[in-house]
Amino acid sequence: MLEYVDPFLVAGLLFFLSLVAGTLSERIKVPGLILFLAIGMLAGENGPGGLQFDDAVTTNSIGTFALAFILFSGGFDTRWDDVRPIVRQGLVLSTLGVFLTALFMALPLACLPRFSFKDAFLLGAIISSTDAAAVFSILRTQKVGVKGKLKPLLEFESGSNDPMAVFLTITALKWLSSDSVPVAQLAANFVVQMVAGGAVGWMMGRLSCAMIERLRVENEALYPVWGISIVLFTFGLANSVNGNGYLAVYVCGIVMGGQDFLYKYSLQRFHEGFAWLMQIVMFLVLGLLVNPVELINRSVIGLGLLVSAFLMFAARPAAVFLCSALSDSSLREKLFVSWTGLRGAVPIILATYPLTEGHPQARFMFNLIFFVVLTSVILQGKTLATVARWLGLDATVRVAPSYPLSFDRTPGSGSDETREVDILPGAAVIGSTVSELKFPEGVTILLINRGSRFLIPKGGTQLEAGDTLLIFGERARLSSVEQALTERGDAPQDLHSDSFE
Repeated sequence: MLEYVDPFLVAGLLFFLSLVAGTLSERIKVPGLILFLAIGMLAGENGPGGLQFDDAVTTNSIGTFALAFILFSGGFDTRWDDVRPIVRQGLVLSTLGVFLTALFMALPLACLPRFSFKDAFLLGAIISSTDAAAVFSILRTQKVGVKGKLKPLLEFESGSNDPMAVFLTITALKWLSSDSVPVAQLAANFVVQMVAGGAVGWMMGRLSCAMIERLRVENEALYPVWGISIVLFTFGLANSVNGNGYLAVYVCGIVMGGQDFLYKYSLQRFHEGFAWLMQIVMFLVLGLLVNPVELINRSVIGLGLLVSAFLMFAARPAAVFLCSALSDSSLREKLFVSWTGLRGAVPIILATYPLTEGHPQARFMFNLIFFVVLTSVILQGKTLATVARWLGLDATVRVAPSYPLSFDRTPGSGSDETREVDILPGAAVIGSTVSELKFPEGVTILLINRGSRFLIPKGGTQLEAGDTLLIFGERARLSSVEQALTERGDAPQDLHSDSFE
């Protein structure tokens, strides 16, 4: 047992095992979420680790802290240009869609003698949100992409529906402690939370970028500290003005991701790594909180399978089809969006709210929701790629090369940036040497990725189909260079010397 082992040793071992599990998940095509939770359960009281942990309040606090950084990182990595065309549909799915999912789940659950309608709605609210990280980590693991607007739609919906699920869960808990539901007051409170949260997020995103440009920190290693303070301050400020903190950090991330500022690349990489750390910590703690003996209880398994089936095949599809009735999405796209409603860490975190409030059935609800999440990730996660192929919505995933160098905009670098350009079969530049390419002044090729090799370009280096060029230069000139490099022609000599002008 680990009771008398140094806690730092235990923490280091758990993090190491999580790192191994994350690498292993890609090889065995099992979502990392499952393996992280399994490590936590094995380290817990009923596992070989024997760690005793039953603190729902601490778990809730850790989950809230971690989720704020995960949502910020998700927003930071979101390309606004990709999201803009589907914002309206995404907002409908992330608000009305979440409410309808909760309501549709509550109706059959309320027919069971175990639950009142209030309890049933609380359960529905907790499992109403989806997990973008789970969806795209699974698709990435299975090397499958999705066509058209589906990817940004799923990213935006999954990233922005957590605030609605939190609001509904807290509302349901308040409803349980009162005899009536002040609908008008709740509606007004919802509008205030969302508007205030969105406004704070937008303001902090713009303000943070401006301050990074003006307040030059001497030691660039301190910029991650700046990044952490932005998330914490934004979340806290939104909550202080009765706004939704989760929405605020997500919007702040989107705004900052769409801006150009000093050390943006470094900050983005830091938050990506920190978000992974937060996911691991969150899943480990949630795994520790679970009692496997309670989880394999017959009543939990039986009801859990029924709830999972109804959620996957009825509640989520009905909500998606109703919310997408006026959109231009095809039937196949609606079916795929319905099937990608994977549940992740958020429902498990929300399941700790009844525990902290002392709800009579809180422990059973927690185990039931934990089981539903596991079922959703395993069944839907393992079949996502297959369903995408059946519906003809799968697309080839381009694996971006990992270059042995990185570029970040630093003071004095102006508007210079790097860009990757793929040389496709039939491109006019195929067969041309680097010296024959008449690039504008200030634009150059840094590296050439050819298969698994990286070539340092020389004057006599010939371009081949399938090469990926890492080019550097002024942003305004890179677009014309990219267009010329991808221009098709019958032979290399079709490329004129003035193509890049």
